[in-house]
Amino acid sequence: MKVSIIIPFYNCPYVDQAVKSALNQTYPNIEVIVVNDGSTKHKEKLAPFLHKIKYIEKANGGTATALNAGIDAATGDYFAWLSSDDQFLPDKTAEQLAFMLNSKAKVSYTAFRFINANSVVTDEIRYKPVNWSKTINTLAARCSVNGCTVMADMNLIREAGKFDESLKYTHDYDMWCKLSLRVHMMYFDEFTVHYRVHDEMGTKKYFPQLEQEANEVRRRYQKAIIEFNENKKAAANVGAIPLRKRRKAL
Repeated sequence: MKVSIIIPFYNCPYVDQAVKSALNQTYPNIEVIVVNDGSTKHKEKLAPFLHKIKYIEKANGGTATALNAGIDAATGDYFAWLSSDDQFLPDKTAEQLAFMLNSKAKVSYTAFRFINANSVVTDEIRYKPVNWSKTINTLAARCSVNGCTVMADMNLIREAGKFDESLKYTHDYDMWCKLSLRVHMMYFDEFTVHYRVHDEMGTKKYFPQLEQEANEVRRRYQKAIIEFNENKKAAANVGAIPLRKRRKAL
């Protein structure tokens, strides 16, 4: 199984660290696709890696457009996304893919650690495994998934319509909602990513716009999530033993 690691890049000074972490995966069957989304700075940091990666240049259009360009160019069976300011731990691909194959998961996410501008670990996020309905209902309220921890069946991503390019800040949230309504996003309880917090990160610089878009995503999937819960509840009641019969059966 081949895993395509897609790295969108726009004027990021940490991009060389991200690429190095992707190339240093212990799982051998990978391709690293760097999509330069119209950068005017730090392109020279990619020079040492150009013979090892698939490199795409395009006009600036936002992260969703860069991810979709990477998906279009990908030849892997599985999708992974690495932001240009973050890092994969060396065993991420090997361990997460093994988990998915063993559990027959189509998409999964993991725990992660925070790092600062100097790559020093400062904190961590670890979740608890939950069932399909709980995952859906959590996403109905907030985006609880770190995109760089996600691994997904590439065909599933393509069937979902790839990332919504009209969403500049919450294309990831939208995608996890789409996928979770199709299949259970399973949680793999291992640390696989170092997520960098710094002053220039988009979630800090554009937080009001991000919140506005997140509200739109919640409204977009509200009806579908209600229907999902109703269908799950109805399915759970099918074949249930009526109270009187249940007592006799006991």
